[in-house]
Amino acid sequence: MAPKTKKSKKSSNKEESMLDFVEEEVTGDVNEEDFEKIEDVVEDSDSDDEPPAKKKKVAKKEVKEEIELTDEKLQELIQKYEESKAALTKTKDDFKHLPKSQRGKALKKALKRDKRARQEERAKIRDELGESAPQKEVPKTIESMREYDATMVDEQDDEVEHDEANDEFAPYFSRETSPKVMITMTPKAKITTFKFCFELQKCIPNSEIFTRKNVLLKTIIEQAKEREFTDLLVVHEDRKKPNGIIFCHLPEGPTAYFKINSLTFTQDLKKFGEATSHFPEVILNNFNTRLGHNIARMLACLFPHDPKFTGRRVVTFHNQRDYIFFRHHRYEFKKEGTKAALLELGPRFTLRLKWLQKGTFDAKWGEFEWVLKRHEMETSRRRFFL
Repeated sequence: MAPKTKKSKKSSNKEESMLDFVEEEVTGDVNEEDFEKIEDVVEDSDSDDEPPAKKKKVAKKEVKEEIELTDEKLQELIQKYEESKAALTKTKDDFKHLPKSQRGKALKKALKRDKRARQEERAKIRDELGESAPQKEVPKTIESMREYDATMVDEQDDEVEHDEANDEFAPYFSRETSPKVMITMTPKAKITTFKFCFELQKCIPNSEIFTRKNVLLKTIIEQAKEREFTDLLVVHEDRKKPNGIIFCHLPEGPTAYFKINSLTFTQDLKKFGEATSHFPEVILNNFNTRLGHNIARMLACLFPHDPKFTGRRVVTFHNQRDYIFFRHHRYEFKKEGTKAALLELGPRFTLRLKWLQKGTFDAKWGEFEWVLKRHEMETSRRRFFL
């Protein structure tokens, strides 16, 4: 015989309460129309013809509640926005528990983390403020605070167009001549200077290298004119390294001298490619004054008119604070043309204009258009000449 199960008083009390609850629901006032609707729904669901349709999940759109900004709330948010601009939040004293060799890195990481947090906080405040948010401040740089120069070039200026149509470079830009460049160096040049000349020949199409022995520069200019060269480049060296370059446009000039800085040969680059024989595109950036405009036209005369876009070669002369940065790249397409990347072909160097002379090179009787006199002319960090 199976043992009899004894029901506890608590379980019996629960069952009685549930029965009372059901009786109250059944005996309560029920609307007959609602009851008929419920029966229809039950009959539809019990039909065997079609399975019950699944309910589609409707994505709930997040509706942002519009916050009514009072004057006090507005001032509070703006004050909070300004306070979040604090530049310095951590100091080295906060990392005294670390060894001295690790404090600098820890401080740098902490400042970077705090800066990112403050930027996110300001972005949230801007969203809350909406149209009443303060305008984003434009960062102040030395270039943006540049001193006014009366010689700034306007592309639509009739006087500038007239001068360009009649200057020494007009035959090149009117396609009457095609570039042909002679590259030479100082007498008794060293291996590094020869290497730089070959790097220039790689970048400049239609260029030839001639070794210079003890021939005067004036004689070389006359020989270049006879051979119908349009430009002459003379590389100078100091302490067995290239330190300057004379650029002479033929046959009537002008002549410019540039100081060479930060020279990096192709083999010294981390990643580089091989240059092809395609004519490169030439990019001239940020030459804004009359002097800078002339220098840009002079540099453009080194390269042929029609670039071969299939080669994807690019030569860039970027002027920044009167330093002309030279770069030689090939751009590549990746991921089926959705992304582009640059591969440097070398070399890499920086030019600084020292003087500009009218006509061909003449050290004794030449007329100088412009000469850099640092102590007299560089009166401010915000004053530039190109």
